[in-house]
Amino acid sequence: MKGELLENRIIVKNIDDSRQLFVSGYYGKPIGITKPKPEEINVPLILDLIEGYYLQEKSRLRIFQSKRQIMSKELLEICRREYHNFDKKYTVYKDFRDKGYIVNPGIKFGCDFAVYQKGPGIDHAPYLLQVYNSTDTISATSIVLAGRLATTVRKQFILAIPKGNKVDCLALDWWRA
Repeated sequence: MKGELLENRIIVKNIDDSRQLFVSGYYGKPIGITKPKPEEINVPLILDLIEGYYLQEKSRLRIFQSKRQIMSKELLEICRREYHNFDKKYTVYKDFRDKGYIVNPGIKFGCDFAVYQKGPGIDHAPYLLQVYNSTDTISATSIVLAGRLATTVRKQFILAIPKGNKVDCLALDWWRA
């Protein structure tokens, strides 16, 4: 499969490839379809850089820019420029993807990732993930904000802390008295 790097996104123009990537793991967003069903995908797919890098690493996608293939090392440098703390976030993304979860950007929830067990449109994302370094301090206010956000949208908030290639997770549950 082939994708075209345009600024900070990757476009998969071939419709069959778009459909296959979306169906095989809910990668990307079909252009102009807000709640896509696999059989409705008849448009190009837009991938985030982190998804493109993952698919390239798994040898499922070749990425080009102006007809020149972008190799893994170059794409990694682009990702590092575009994403704050890319290496840590990618470690978490890869860990959850490799375990079979569907991982989407969590920007609309104010966190790094929204994580699905089955996929968007099939189930709601039960988890919101925020990536932290093991040396980060987390204030009580940040914990309360995370808890309020997660309970408002009926999700569990998870602090993901990468250590090398391993990811430690701390899930926060909220109880009402």
